[in-house]
Amino acid sequence: MKLLTHNLLSSHVLGVGPQGFLLRIQATEICVSPMDFNPNFVRRMIPKMEWTALVEAAESRGHLSELPRQLEESYEKDEDFLRKVHHILLEVEVVEGTLQCPESGRLFPISRGIPNMLLSDEEATS
Repeated sequence: MKLLTHNLLSSHVLGVGPQGFLLRIQATEICVSPMDFNPNFVRRMIPKMEWTALVEAAESRGHLSELPRQLEESYEKDEDFLRKVHHILLEVEVVEGTLQCPESGRLFPISRGIPNMLLSDEEATS
């Protein structure tokens, strides 16, 4: 699971509010796979990202020094910054582990890079 994907996931467990969005990553296996740098893609994705969630995910993976806590206004022109975001979003992958809902504590397994977000009937919201 790329951190780009993580930034878009949320918990849909019955009764979980907006805090279910910031799922905590507990990785047991990570891989880093280089990809061609595409600055235009990164520029277009940054405004769509929840920056705080991305920084938190990067911090949990040991990459905090690569991202500032606050998004700079002129980030579009900073190639070094764009490369760091590219690395975090697209090259770092959680292969095995779990995602944990901070409200319910529910664990969602990650297996072979794929998060399983399926809920039982009792857990699902309508």
